[in-house]
Amino acid sequence: MTSMFFEDLVEGQTFVSKGRTVTESDVVNFAGLSGDFNPIHLDRESTKDGMFGERVAHGVLGLSMATGLLDSLGLFKESMGAMLAIEDWRFTGPILINDTIHLELTIESTRLTSKGTSGVVRRRLKLVNQHGAVVQDGVITVLILCREPASAGAREEAGDAA
Repeated sequence: MTSMFFEDLVEGQTFVSKGRTVTESDVVNFAGLSGDFNPIHLDRESTKDGMFGERVAHGVLGLSMATGLLDSLGLFKESMGAMLAIEDWRFTGPILINDTIHLELTIESTRLTSKGTSGVVRRRLKLVNQHGAVVQDGVITVLILCREPASAGAREEAGDAA
């Protein structure tokens, strides 16, 4: 897929990524990167009697994988300006080692900036496991570049709408 710019995005658009299986190596490597060696992620024996009966991936590993799955869609390769906020991120279920997850992305809203060279895009991300359960859900708001800068008239209309 070619990169999408602000003009290409409309409220309600949805995109679905390919799946990705979470491996033991992913969890161990993330523990080393983050310094989070909590037994709930790494100790097979102590988690047998725990809440989930087995090890779970780090919550922020799931968030990181969500951004990687988003990148794999190729939607914003040429048009990404900046990440502005992560909002209301919820961890609604465990991500277990060997789960296969995918990303469901919905464009919630778009607003042209006053300069007219980019727009603020609110994107709802849902991380879904192989059983169809949403395991993480939240909003990442970003600045997306315009393909062509908006004319002065369009900027005034965008300012009036804001």
